[in-house]
This record gives sequence, structure tokens and C-alpha cells, in this order.
Amino acid sequence: MIKETQGKTVFITGGASGIGFGMAHAFGRAGMNVVVADIDKDVTRKAAEMLTKEQIKAVPVICDVGIRSEVQRAALQAVAAFGKIHVVCNNAGVGAGGTFGTVSEGDWDWIIDVNLKGVVYGTETFVPLIKSHGEGGHIVNTASMAGLISPPRMEPYSATKYAVVAMSEGWAQQLQEFDIGVSVLCPGFVKTQIFDSARARPARYGGRGDDESSNQRREESARLIQSGLHPDIVGERVLEAIKAGELYIFTHPEMKAAVDARFEAINAGFKHAEESQALKGIKNTR
Repeated sequence: MIKETQGKTVFITGGASGIGFGMAHAFGRAGMNVVVADIDKDVTRKAAEMLTKEQIKAVPVICDVGIRSEVQRAALQAVAAFGKIHVVCNNAGVGAGGTFGTVSEGDWDWIIDVNLKGVVYGTETFVPLIKSHGEGGHIVNTASMAGLISPPRMEPYSATKYAVVAMSEGWAQQLQEFDIGVSVLCPGFVKTQIFDSARARPARYGGRGDDESSNQRREESARLIQSGLHPDIVGERVLEAIKAGELYIFTHPEMKAAVDARFEAINAGFKHAEESQALKGIKNTR
């Protein structure tokens, strides 16, 4: 667990913009060294330079989180720069979706590799490093409110974010004994560029797949996202939450009603099971 931040180090994927850069600001202002890990070389370098101008110790590291060896190489660079890593923010994420049956195989591979496997690679790479210094630490995995509710035409994105919530819940229990906390960040709309995440899409996933409908979806998403919270506020919320040891980090309490509605539907499903004629007479084995 992390209570004191002064002089400790945070590694942030997707750290050069959006929520990642907001977290970099918050942790840096709290006295932490910051490793800005991102896929775009120029943007990553500029982000680290901006932090340095604010008297924050920061270094840029290029990292494609969809490749395990890239994450491992980035970890070695982070250790070389600051020695020990205490907090890891698996924050890099991309957006993809569409009408049923229209999502390309490349889109599925891309979003699963970044949003899901990137979190796996980051956690599996850094937890042994945190264990090795014995000073405790914290893992922050960025999910979304879409990891708790599933809006139509966002199923690929929601599927990966549900997975991040599930993994975080399990890992929190497994890593507690090593004094490593785990939190899952589930924000609502935040002012980021995720609606245009294809700008840094690796060639191995194919082209952007632009068409009239996808352009329209991006425009709609952009309008909603640009009305959201400033990333710096989210960064401060994350810092606050990990100090308190919170598992679920929420930024939009007004969205609780949507989650409650989902839980009501789930409870209704259990009620139907209790009244089921097909299940009638089965002994409870628990």
C-alpha cells in the first residue's frame, strides 16, 4: 500500500495525454518520480518535458502495451532511471465499436491487445519488481463506467473494461499479502482524445476503417467526451483513492443510478431462478 509518495516512482502507460497525463501531474506534484510511457515518441518526449518544466522528475519511455516484450523493456528503462517502481498505472486504452457484425477482426484484436492484455502485461511485469524491494506498492488499472454497464455499439470496449474490473477484483485479494494494493478506475466522461485513438494505431491491426458511420460515431463521442471532467481532476482523485486503499475509484457519482439499474435486473434474474419450476426441488448443496 502507498501512504507516503515523496521520492517514490510511478510508471504510467498512456501517460502522455488524457487521464494518464492527469495522473502524471497529480503524482508528480505529490513528490513522485514519473515515468511517462506511451506509444508516440514525440508526444511522449514533449509530455515529459512539460512535467520537467513544472519541477517534476520525469522521463519518457516508448511502449506499445500490446506487446509483452515492449512492456518488459520499458520496465527495465524505468528501473534504470529511478531504481524502484512503487506505483503502476495500467492506463493506456483505445476505443472501438460499432453495429453488431460490423466490427472488424483488426478492431477486436487491437482493443483486446491494448485494453485487456496491456493490463495483464503491465501487472505481471511490475508486480515482481515491487515485491523485490519490499516497500509495498499499488497497481491502478483504468477501466471505465463501461466496465459496469454496457451501452449498445460499445461491446468490444465494454468487454475489455469488464475484464479489467474482474482482474482487478481478483488481483486485489491475491496481492494484499505482499502489501501491494490494487485499484480499478471507472471514470465517466473525461476530456481525452480516446475518440481518435486510431491516430496511434499500429499497422499490424490494419487501417483505421474509416467510413461515414465510424466518422459519425467519433463525432458523437467527441461531443460527449469534451464535456467531461478535466484529466487533472481525475488524477487527483486517483491519488486520493490509492492513499485510502480504495478498490473501486469512481469519478462520476451521478452514474450510480445506471449501475443500480443493472443490479436490479440481475436481482430480478435471481428471483426468477427462485421461482423456476425447472429448478424446483433441487437441494441447495451449499
